Amino acid sequence: MQQPSTRPAGALQRPLGVTILVILATFRGVVGLWASIAVVGVLNSLRTGDFAILDLSWLAIAVVFLVFAYGAWNLKTWAWALGVGLTAGSILLEAFGMLTEGQPLVGTLVSMTISAVILLLLFQPNVKEAFRRG
Repeated sequence: MQQPSTRPAGALQRPLGVTILVILATFRGVVGLWASIAVVGVLNSLRTGDFAILDLSWLAIAVVFLVFAYGAWNLKTWAWALGVGLTAGSILLEAFGMLTEGQPLVGTLVSMTISAVILLLLFQPNVKEAFRRG
């Protein structure tokens, strides 16, 4: 005898790739938020101009990573495009920050790698299809 399914009819199944990218995006968002608040709160008085704008950009990106994680977890159709733009932009901003501010190489490379993995996962056929159906 077959067990009844606990999933409602018509509910979408979340691919493993989506779950992984949600975990990575949440991690990126939480760590980025924590680091940005520390940098903006403690060091902003020492910085002016472009550097202060860059610090605030990282804060905004961290918040948007959390918004993306929420949308991805719920398979919202808008989350796919947001994820692609966010991760690509994040990689470029991290590279710019590394070159202009002399950010720590290891932390920057970890952030860039996480963003690159999210970007690669977003283009996996089953992940892309899950967002399209969502």
